[in-house]
Amino acid sequence: MKSAGRMTVVEAVARGFEEHIALARTMEAVYGDIERAARKIVEALRAGQRLLLMGNGGSAADAQHWAAEWIVRLNAALSRPALPALALSTDTSILTAAANDIGYDNVFARQLEAHARQGDVAILISTSGRSENLLRAARTARAQGVGTVGILGKGGGPLAALCDVAVIVPSDDTQHIQEMHEVIGHLLCGISEQALYGEGFEDAHL
Repeated sequence: MKSAGRMTVVEAVARGFEEHIALARTMEAVYGDIERAARKIVEALRAGQRLLLMGNGGSAADAQHWAAEWIVRLNAALSRPALPALALSTDTSILTAAANDIGYDNVFARQLEAHARQGDVAILISTSGRSENLLRAARTARAQGVGTVGILGKGGGPLAALCDVAVIVPSDDTQHIQEMHEVIGHLLCGISEQALYGEGFEDAHL
């Protein structure tokens, strides 16, 4: 017999999907924020600006993943030029030099100083909104006239207040927040492609 409090592997798989689906059903609360983030990104790309993405840990992987989608493409059926996006979490020489010489808290702000131009958009990805290096990056972006979009969770933390648009996944569970972040990243890229090189949307201003 199954011991009390234990479950089978299949039950664990089922529970994981059920939790994911339950959270997905609550995301309607942030549809408007996702739309606002998409508009800000599309406006920047349409004006010839670029996206600068950053995050730590799994969010660093998201930054790299999403930048690849914008540069290469998300929709394989859509032929389009590359869209300018740069992940600030991929150059190991910069990451290690910054951590060693000026402190990891400055690793993204320093790169924004080098790469960001007025009108660009910084996309800050964090499950908690509390990482000091992202807080400093958001302040640097604002000082340089760079737009800020936060893809967050756990209430958004102090980072939410520093972002022009904050998309906050309504959960405190890190792994499920990360799952929703992946969906949001694909939506933002897909909307960009459709608005700029596809059939567009009924919204004339997107």
